[in-house]
Amino acid sequence: MHLPDSRTHAYQPDSRLAEDALRGQLSEGEWTYITPRPIAATSRLSLRSGPRADAAQVSEALPGEALELLWDDAGGWAYVRTVHDRYLGWTPAAGLTEPQHGDLLTVTALRAHAYAGPKVSQPIVGELCLGARIIRASGEAVTEGGRPWLPVSLPGGKDGWMGEATLSPIPEADPAALTMRFLDTPYVWGGRSAWGLDCSGLTQLVFGAFGQLIPRDADQQQEFLSAVEWPQRGDLAFFPGHVGLMLDERRMVHANATHMRVTVETLGEGEYGQKLAEGCTGFGRWTA
Repeated sequence: MHLPDSRTHAYQPDSRLAEDALRGQLSEGEWTYITPRPIAATSRLSLRSGPRADAAQVSEALPGEALELLWDDAGGWAYVRTVHDRYLGWTPAAGLTEPQHGDLLTVTALRAHAYAGPKVSQPIVGELCLGARIIRASGEAVTEGGRPWLPVSLPGGKDGWMGEATLSPIPEADPAALTMRFLDTPYVWGGRSAWGLDCSGLTQLVFGAFGQLIPRDADQQQEFLSAVEWPQRGDLAFFPGHVGLMLDERRMVHANATHMRVTVETLGEGEYGQKLAEGCTGFGRWTA
């Protein structure tokens, strides 16, 4: 029997636990089927390949992001799924909270902080990033030093204040333009935020900022997008285990472990660019 992709389908042969949606799709024998429960991330949470701190990070949940809780273990770890891309991983259960209810706001700044009061000299009470979700709290906005501030409720219920500029509409016109703001962001395996990210985390994040939801990993993204022979601005370029976003027919921006940061390369130019051009397995375009 062909088993479903374990990155997005929850089942564990050792414990015989599986999500309810997989009934009838697994091997014979006794399985305990679990109905996922809605939950949310209180902060940036590492999703790991196993229930331990030294397991590889496979992805990352952003603050306030909607999750599903599958099951937990006796050591304080929970097996969860990020709802937007159905990606699975283990994370400390202490970092989970009940889903937020209210006037949801999305952080549009690459990196942002929430403060204890409407002033930049106030203590920081929350670290946020592009794509994080918070609640507009009750109370009036405040202008301090010419800067408008909004009262907010952070995931987990802590109150704070955020500069309105961190929640303003994204000024960039397309994913390619937004990606350029990430230049020099550190490379982090499994990362999905401007505090550190990997190649497919970058492409997924910038596409998602424009409502274009794509899968988590490079191979999933290549399968999901429409293949094209010649790239144009906004297309993704694929390589074995790697992906970048094309700025035009030759220049590509990508998070990479060669430079350990987000950089721009020209395919076919220089030693690294030549290596990339030779290893390119195709291009994909958003057509939905």
